[in-house]
Amino acid sequence: MKIIFNRTTVSAAVAPLMYAVSGKSTLSAADGILIEARMPDTCVLTTFDLEKGVRICVEAKVIEEGSYIINAQKFNQTLRVMDGEEITLTVDEKLVASIVSGKSSHKMIALPASDFPTIPDLVSDRSFIISQSVVKKMLSQVAFAMGNNDQRQVLNGTFVKIDDDSITTVACDSFKLAKCRRRTELANKNTNGNAHLDYAFIVPSKTVADLQRLLEDDDEALTQIYVTRKHIVFVIGEITFFSRLVDGQYIDYNRIIVTNHPINTVADKDALLSSLERAALITEEKIAGSVRAHVKLDFSEDILRISAISAAGSTYDEVSIDHTGGDLVIAFNNRFLIDGVRSCDSDRIRMTMSTPLGSMNITPEENDYEQNGAEELFMLLPVRTKDL
Repeated sequence: MKIIFNRTTVSAAVAPLMYAVSGKSTLSAADGILIEARMPDTCVLTTFDLEKGVRICVEAKVIEEGSYIINAQKFNQTLRVMDGEEITLTVDEKLVASIVSGKSSHKMIALPASDFPTIPDLVSDRSFIISQSVVKKMLSQVAFAMGNNDQRQVLNGTFVKIDDDSITTVACDSFKLAKCRRRTELANKNTNGNAHLDYAFIVPSKTVADLQRLLEDDDEALTQIYVTRKHIVFVIGEITFFSRLVDGQYIDYNRIIVTNHPINTVADKDALLSSLERAALITEEKIAGSVRAHVKLDFSEDILRISAISAAGSTYDEVSIDHTGGDLVIAFNNRFLIDGVRSCDSDRIRMTMSTPLGSMNITPEENDYEQNGAEELFMLLPVRTKDL
């Protein structure tokens, strides 16, 4: 096999390919890039760590066809230190890969393409097209609430529900829940005769993190999504990103959301965030042997008093609020509270509660799906403290 690449082009292609390189696998082929060169000038690069994969077609001049696996980390590092405009990659019959640029050359061992893990089907009869920016925003709003090595595997990811005109994303663990629903335009590309979109699946947490980096914020950029029984495939421009789905039935999240809290508070989002970030200087100070401190919220009339005490010191702040219902003192993990407030897409947020040991809901001040085409809810469980 012999291929001539533009160094800038192939370097740009390798960056997203690294998202699907294991680095810890006992299977050497899973740590490599499958390079498939076909005449006249087609070169397909693929990485697959057995859970998720990336495939990109790049422009190249193919002198001799072939398919081989080259260690991804070494290939990426070699591209970075080469100086020339063109990179010539050659693999001989002894599986020796030579990378030449200008007067510089580097050699490494290649593997036969037959060693590469079997790639799942990347095309399905169940498919739809949606804006990249919508998917990215919906995933980013709930990602903070995903489980981290939770014993309930379905919680280690984001639940996604698609219907004809909306997308819903939900993430939850033992302390927090995030739910977002948004009306959006979807193009049905089903070829199985189904005239309606009705999909529900769970995207693993690592896949969610990679998608937030791959998807664009441009409202005009679209992605075609293929759904299979075990996998999901995103076609993002020249990139095909695919991932295994989490197997299982997601929890009945609507059942655990309390909607009739008697205490209702509205605050300016930026003012509240600024105050919580200042409190984080105390609650997140790393001192040997100390336990991360909570932040205490005292809702009284038209003032929210925010305080925290830890081995690092103490903090106190006040934020003006519109308050109805009884007064309440409640405490939270400050980082969870900051993430919930920041994810809420509104200049003014509503916080509703019942008791010091009951959950709190954070929503936009206007949270009417029928009127606004968007619904957001972030639920947090409080911290039990000695003085509450």
